This record gives sequence, structure tokens and C-alpha cells, in this order.
Amino acid sequence: MAVRTAGLDTAARTGATGGADTGTRWRAGWSAPVQRPSNGFEENWAESGFDRQSVRQVVRVTGGGSGARIRLSNRYGAAPLTVDAASLALAGAGAGARPGTLRPLAFAGASSVVVPAGGEVVSDLVELPVEPLSSVMVTLYFAGPTGPATFHAQAYATSFRAPGDRTADAGAKGFTERTHSWYYLSDVEVTGGAGAASGTVVAFGDSLTDGFGSTADTDRRYPDALAERLRAAGRSWAVLNAGIGGNLLLNDSPWFGERAPARFDRDVLDKPGVRSAIVLVGLNDIGFSEVDLPTYRPNPLVSVAELTAGYAELVERAHRRGVRVIGGTILPFKGAEYHTPRAEAKRVALNEWIRRSGVFDAVADFAAALAAPGDAETLDPVYDSGDHKHPNDAGYRVMAEAVPLESL
Repeated sequence: MAVRTAGLDTAARTGATGGADTGTRWRAGWSAPVQRPSNGFEENWAESGFDRQSVRQVVRVTGGGSGARIRLSNRYGAAPLTVDAASLALAGAGAGARPGTLRPLAFAGASSVVVPAGGEVVSDLVELPVEPLSSVMVTLYFAGPTGPATFHAQAYATSFRAPGDRTADAGAKGFTERTHSWYYLSDVEVTGGAGAASGTVVAFGDSLTDGFGSTADTDRRYPDALAERLRAAGRSWAVLNAGIGGNLLLNDSPWFGERAPARFDRDVLDKPGVRSAIVLVGLNDIGFSEVDLPTYRPNPLVSVAELTAGYAELVERAHRRGVRVIGGTILPFKGAEYHTPRAEAKRVALNEWIRRSGVFDAVADFAAALAAPGDAETLDPVYDSGDHKHPNDAGYRVMAEAVPLESL
């Protein structure tokens, strides 16, 4: 098993099993941070898992190539996970694949694979031309009960489920069940092809990065818009979204993932070719303590000094790996359920530190870009998705425009 060292995009990440392409240079195509099973904000299949069922998932890659592979994670599984069959295709309409593009996937030459509890696997290389900003479809079949599933809760994309093994079916027939989460799939990596991506930018944070409030199945989160902006500017860089809705800087959450420093290496620094990270986290640390909801726990009062120390740790670790860090200011949220004078004072102080401390290599001033005219505490209604803290599609595009491209 090959190990990817800093700056090289070779074969498999340390600890991964499966995959025999030890001499292949792999680049980032798409990624989603994984979470422990929970019931989330809407109905999903994480706690029940799968049994004699196929799950079909559609993701948009920002880096392209002539071949691809997938990475599957069983990080939060209590037992080994058997994946009995898998396939990859270019996405068509709904749950259908683009005609002639369906490819069976193998793992070290075998059609099935066992993912260790707490571990991950990578598939073998499959020849499939994948264009940047195009969508691919991954289908996984589980012949026996999986138990609760490692997943990404808020995908803002539709996944499909059908009875039986449908990995070889290009059509959508039978895929009648739907959800807005991703299961077990953590990465799509690419190789080969002309005009290959020369590096990776990772957007890291909470629901503002994950895309809460954006229109499902349209790829209108701010990292999506940033990828389009970079492509239009002639910069062939992959953009990965490492946001988890509800994520905290200072505490783990059973609903919202491990705290930012605990997952930073896995979700940012270990990605192929990473050159820069945009960090936007801390709003939930400030806000959760202002209301008492079961899903917001743990919700201790935290100080601005604790938050700045957490940020400084992320930057220091990134710099040790030669990765630049752009600090994103926290958006206005007056009118949201956890906005209080105390919370607002913390937001203002933290944003001033982000802008002026010199800790970051650059600043993306999201707060200034999306504030209401004449009211810096309020999200501009033109960009408000309706909850007074998350942008709509137009707001996420403005966020992407606020990122200084020269800083990446």
C-alpha cells in the first residue's frame, strides 16, 4: 500500500485498504466530511442502514480526469462493513446514468470489499472521462444488514434507494426512495486527462460552508460558486467542501461532527494537492450557548479568547504542512434564534480579530459582503434564505465573490 506524502498525489491515504494503483498520481475531484449516524434535520437512512438494497448517490466533481476511483468510509461503524458491489457512471437525469458510461468498480481486483470498523477503502482505477464541474453517480449494494451508516447529513443533493442489486442498472427504475444525505462515500478522486487540476482549495467550516439554505440538486453552495469562479478565471484547481452543518470549533457534537481541530487533518490537510483552506467556523460556538435545545448540546459559554486560540491552532497546523489559510468573517445573524447582545459582541470581536490579527494569510470578509445596508448586525434580506443566518443561492454566490483569488 502506497502512502501519500506531503505535496504528492500518489496512491492511498495511510490506513486505507483496497486499490492496487500504487503508481498512479491521484487528484481531488469531490469530497464530503463524514459524520456519526444521527436522525439529522430531515428523514435519512443513517440509523437504520441498508439491507439487500442499493443506494445511488450523485456528486459534482470540481477536478476532472480520464479515470477515477472512490473512497468509502466506515469511520463510525461498530463492525466491518461489506460492500457487495459498486459502480460508477456519469450522472444522467434523476437516478439514471448517462448511457454508455456505467462502469463496475473493483477493490484490489475483487467486486466486493470489507471496510474495517473505523476504517476506509479505495477502489481500483476505472477508466471514465470526467469533466470538471460535471456530476458522477456512485451506486453501492449491500446484500446484508449494514447497521447504522457513516454518512454526511446535509448533502443538499438527492440520493436514491432501491431493493436488490442495481449497480449494473443504468436506468432509474426501482429507485423510488429518496433522501438528502450521502452514505459511506467520502471522496471521488481523479487521474490523467488534459488540463488537470494543479492544486486543491478546501472550504472548511459549518453549515455556511455545507450550504444550508441553498437549493437542493443545483450545486449552489458557496464552494460550488467558487469552483465556477476559479474555472472562469482560468485556474484549474479543485474545490472541496469540508463543511458540516452545526459544526463547532471547540466541542464535538453527536449531531454535528467532531470539533474542527479534530477533523482538520482528515478533511483538509490530507486531501490530495491541497494548497489553501478557507476557514469559516465559530458561529455555532457563539450561538448554541444562548439557547437550550437538545441538538445544540454541548453548548457551554465560550470566550472570544478560546475561539481565537482554536483558530490559531488550525492555522499553525496548516502552515506546518505548507498550506495557506484564508479566514472568513462570521456573517450577521440578528433575528436568528440564538442572536443576543452577548452573542453579537462576540461575533464583532472575533471578526475584528480575524481581520486584523495577521494570523491568517488573507481574509474573506463575508460579513461585510452580506450585511444589510446600514445595519452590520443583519443579513441583507436580498441574501437571506429565511432564517436570518444562512444565505440563499444569491448570497452564497456573493460569498464566493468575496474570496480573494490571489490569496489561494
